[in-house]
Amino acid sequence: MKTLLHICCAPCSIVCIDTLRQEGIEPVGFWYNPNIHPCAEYKLRKNTLVEYAKSIDLKLEIENEYGLRRFIEGIYPDFDHRCSFCYALRLEGTARYAAEHGYDQFTSTLFVSPYQNQALLRETADRMAEKYGVRHLYRDFSPRFREGQDEARALGLYMQKYCGCIFSEEDRYRKRRKKKKPETESLQNA
Repeated sequence: MKTLLHICCAPCSIVCIDTLRQEGIEPVGFWYNPNIHPCAEYKLRKNTLVEYAKSIDLKLEIENEYGLRRFIEGIYPDFDHRCSFCYALRLEGTARYAAEHGYDQFTSTLFVSPYQNQALLRETADRMAEKYGVRHLYRDFSPRFREGQDEARALGLYMQKYCGCIFSEEDRYRKRRKKKKPETESLQNA
């Protein structure tokens, strides 16, 4: 069966590709991530994946769309529930590409992350599979998440610090400020 693997980044792809290959499935990687911002981050993640794919002999298809405006328009004004739009955007693009290019099934490296809403991801992928007449190959890759991250570090791959969208980057800075704030306050009160 021809399998298309949506890839969000090289580090997340490591154990997904390994798992599928252990099952006798040779996936074709698919880069489609118009949610990633800023543009420099988008290019860094894509280029890291291109180099990693070469190193493991993975065929890679690239839908090169830096989509800041489309992404923002799709989530406005409900920024706090952006993930459902993001999942639909990327998984629909993957399912459509799979259907248009003769793939039997698709899956995504998004299923490796313990930080993603796995139930919503699965429901979205199933819905897109039905819409485009391709099979969603569900795999819960998340038990191997840390293993993949460790391997990425060992390989010297670029390791991003946030999910991808500009709002997840903002969340990262907010969390970091909250962690630092109590220390600052305690020093001021001493």
